[in-house]
Amino acid sequence: MQQYIKDRQSRVADALNLTNEIVLIASGELIPVPGGADQCLPFLPHTEYRYIADHDEPGCIVAYDPKSGWIEFRPPVEEPERVWEGRQPFEWTSDLRPTTEFAAWLAARKGRPIANLGAALPGVTSDAALTDAVRLNYFHARRPKDAVEIERIRRAVAATVAGYGRMRDVIRPGVTERQIQVELEAEFFRHGGTRTGYGTIVGAGTNAAVLHFTPSNRVVGEEDLVLIDAGAEIDGYTADVTRTYGAKGKLTGFRADLYNAVLRAQKNGVERCRPGAEFRDIHMAAARDLAEGLVELGILKGDVDNLVERDAHALFFPHGLGHLVGLGVRDASGYLPGRERSTRFGLSALRIDLPLQPGYLVTIEPGLYFIPALLKDEARRTQYADCIDWTEVDGLLDIGGVRIEDNILITQDGHENLTIAIDK
Repeated sequence: MQQYIKDRQSRVADALNLTNEIVLIASGELIPVPGGADQCLPFLPHTEYRYIADHDEPGCIVAYDPKSGWIEFRPPVEEPERVWEGRQPFEWTSDLRPTTEFAAWLAARKGRPIANLGAALPGVTSDAALTDAVRLNYFHARRPKDAVEIERIRRAVAATVAGYGRMRDVIRPGVTERQIQVELEAEFFRHGGTRTGYGTIVGAGTNAAVLHFTPSNRVVGEEDLVLIDAGAEIDGYTADVTRTYGAKGKLTGFRADLYNAVLRAQKNGVERCRPGAEFRDIHMAAARDLAEGLVELGILKGDVDNLVERDAHALFFPHGLGHLVGLGVRDASGYLPGRERSTRFGLSALRIDLPLQPGYLVTIEPGLYFIPALLKDEARRTQYADCIDWTEVDGLLDIGGVRIEDNILITQDGHENLTIAIDK
């Protein structure tokens, strides 16, 4: 076992602070192709497992007993796997055992409470409350990135930078969203990416206002904004970057003004990232920046602070400012224990609510969008009749939207923008 895995196990054990409870962290199983075909979909291990084991084998379990320490169980490699997949047998050790021994290991600990992290284990009865409590502490232990994680993230970022570097040559009127996706992802793979970290988003025109849009055969129009949200993944670690482009290069008129309003909020958000800063406060400051931009654009009317208090800005910025990223696109995001998700329209989508600490990798991704599902809602039109120029809004519903996103590593004395090399 490599030293960094031992270090992670030690850090997690300290964070969990258990005395008698058992923790089981499962990688998950292969997903058969519907219809009974004799092949399987690509396997992705649960990130809670990947962190503590650092490999992607299916059917595995990492177990922790505070009285005896850590042990991993893996399915033995049989002849079919050796013939069809080229896999090699494992060398069994005291802390790596075949899954055929797992039942006996667990039976020897009968009656002790069990927390089941990662994938659910069939036939294992776990304590739901204990699992939730253990997961919160496990997440917190995972949040600061170690040196191995940061090195992988930097490689994923480098591949992502290469992909985005092609975009100004690729994006033009007449090209399709799908063609843009193909060129972007091909460059990821040419520069070491093993897969995309999540489903690539490419939205042109009104599609840029669909927050998780799957690229289609839509042709980019002469005046379209083109929003791309994508990241290369390497060894389980991904970048997560968004840029918005003009179909013909340089933006002009209202589209340029909208872009600059988002860019100002994004740059300010990045500068606010430092150890100890509360992410909720950074989000709310970005909301104020965006509301100010909307006032300057003639869309919102009134006092900026009052507009934010009423969540008027959230009709155009309906998501949180960002999340943790790294081992998977959401990584160990969440709230500190004791903090509850707000029911406010402008805060309910916040993915993290915690103070930033050295080693955290966070996205900063403000956006402004013209989303018909929100802006054509009659109840909201009545609610905000005094502070939104609805005539102006109705003339902008074909704009789509703008989002700009970078990946920010919190350092001991500030931050490092890992994705700064991608043009804005």
